[in-house]
Amino acid sequence: MAKTETTDYPRGLTFEKVWAALMEDRKQMREDREQMKEDREKMREEMRENAEKINKQIGSLTNLFGDFTLGMVAPKLREKFADLGLVFPKSYLNAVLEDRPNRISFETDILLENGDTAMLVEVKTKLTKERLYSHIERLEKMRRYADLHGDKRTFLGAVAGFAITDKVRESALKEGFYVIEPDGENFVITSPQGKAKEW
Repeated sequence: MAKTETTDYPRGLTFEKVWAALMEDRKQMREDREQMKEDREKMREEMRENAEKINKQIGSLTNLFGDFTLGMVAPKLREKFADLGLVFPKSYLNAVLEDRPNRISFETDILLENGDTAMLVEVKTKLTKERLYSHIERLEKMRRYADLHGDKRTFLGAVAGFAITDKVRESALKEGFYVIEPDGENFVITSPQGKAKEW
């Protein structure tokens, strides 16, 4: 006669109790996974919010430096250009041109004028090649607007930066821009290589 094998459980422990304990553990594990998922989502959301706050703070700081740079350059700019033989009796901060019918609009930080010539000056905390190209586009728009309205003046470009790398400075000078940089408590203007580009 064959013997039937039986499992001996410790006293008072039955298959049903073991199964119920396993099911309880499984349920607890599922709940723990759900809680971990919720915690991860909450942490991601907090990180997103913190990143947005930091980006806003960086933006405010950049604007502050931009205002500081503009405030440093603007007051003595006409005097400095006069030393280079360029006399501009008029100057405007944050000059805006908007010609909706011809789809021409832009803003420049400083506009210097005399009867024959105008200088568009872009002031940045950190000057980059992309900002140089944007200023070229701005001057091209100015030329197009002037041509449409019979304005025969010559337009020149200048860029000012609190921080300018050697490569960017070299590019700006090659493009025919005057380059304005801090020098101690003052600033210096470097004339472009050869003749200044005219638009």
